[in-house]
Amino acid sequence: MTDFHSGATDLLGDAISPTKRTNDRPEAAALIEVLKALRAHPAVCWCERQNTGAAKVGNRFIRFGWPGCSDVIGQLRDGRFLACEVKSPTGHLRPEQAIFLERIRSAGGVAFVARDCLDVFAALVSI
Repeated sequence: MTDFHSGATDLLGDAISPTKRTNDRPEAAALIEVLKALRAHPAVCWCERQNTGAAKVGNRFIRFGWPGCSDVIGQLRDGRFLACEVKSPTGHLRPEQAIFLERIRSAGGVAFVARDCLDVFAALVSI
C-alpha cells in the first residue's frame, strides 16, 4: 500500500488519510468515491444511494427497493434519469442489474457501471 504525505488530496480534493488502511469492503469504498464524483459533476442535478433488501421489523418482514435496482439513482440537469451500478474492481453485474441498466438506456436515460470516479467521468464525458 502506498504511503501518502501529509496534505495530499485525492482527485476530488479531499484529504487523503496518511495512515495505511485495509479495506475489506471494496464496493463500499467505491460507492463513496462514485457518489462524490456524481455529486460534483456539473451535468448531475441530484443523485442518491438506493438501498435494496429486506428487514424484519417486529413481526413484519419488509422489502425495500426492487431486484436489479442500481446502487445510485438520480437525474441529470437535462431531465434524463440516471442510474449507476457500483461494483468493486472485481465485481460483476447480476443479470437483473444488467436488465435494469438496459431498461434505463432504452428509455433515453443514462445508465452505467462504475468502479471509481474515473468511470463516472468517462460515462458523463459527452453530457
